[in-house]
Amino acid sequence: MIWVLLILVVLCVGYYISTFNGFIRLQNMIEEAFSTMDVYLVKRAELIPNLVNVVKGYAKHETDTLEKVIAARNAAQNASSNADKIEAENNLSNAIRGIFALSESYPELKADNNFLLLQKQLNDIENDVANSRKYYNGVVRQYNTKIQSFPSSLIANAKGFVRQPLFEVSDDRQRENVKVEF
Repeated sequence: MIWVLLILVVLCVGYYISTFNGFIRLQNMIEEAFSTMDVYLVKRAELIPNLVNVVKGYAKHETDTLEKVIAARNAAQNASSNADKIEAENNLSNAIRGIFALSESYPELKADNNFLLLQKQLNDIENDVANSRKYYNGVVRQYNTKIQSFPSSLIANAKGFVRQPLFEVSDDRQRENVKVEF
């Protein structure tokens, strides 16, 4: 009888340690995923002023669009929490689409080698950002599922593990095509 109780206690302690360590591992993976994504977001932010300067030369009267891009970039760089950063980066992605829509209205801009190079670099970085967002969201989904699943939810609640935000589109306007009218 005492052996059964001892085995049961050892199993419970083993489960607790394993589950707790699993939460720590997932938290570290979330931090790594967000950090990786952040590297690509910084690269993108560094390219944006160059892109805006090239576009300014061709589209002098499009200052509103260009100012929105710079404001969105600054907001993304100054975001403090992960949730704020996610929202700001979504707004920046939407603003960048506005610049590319502008290029459709200026054929000479579309032919500019600097613009084409910057556009290609930005597209490559956007692909990297999209892939890193997928990885981040996958890790967050796994973590959030573990927090909500029984019996690991008991340990999550006791130790203060909380759900993490997914990187998702929060504004339905971001799903719409950009319209450029003159």
